[in-house]
Amino acid sequence: MALIIDIKVIPQSGKQLFKLDKVGRLTSYLKSAPERGLANKELIKFLAKSLKIPQTDVEIIGGKTSRNKRLKIAKNIDRDTLLEQLGIQQQMNLFDS
Repeated sequence: MALIIDIKVIPQSGKQLFKLDKVGRLTSYLKSAPERGLANKELIKFLAKSLKIPQTDVEIIGGKTSRNKRLKIAKNIDRDTLLEQLGIQQQMNLFDS
């Protein structure tokens, strides 16, 4: 079973990190420029490394030329586990009441 996620990409940010924005959307900050597919390659590599899975298990299935992308992760994982592995669980706890 695969997980499909939507993610907003901020290229040329000078840093690499994942976080949730104010509306709860997953956002990835990347160092690469959005040209010649460099940011897309960095996104796949960074996500795969963060999840400790092969890069071949991460595929951009929508938005290759857009900042808003749809990714398919070929791993049996749910959204909460994904966020936890990306280090975002701590961020989510800030908003819990």
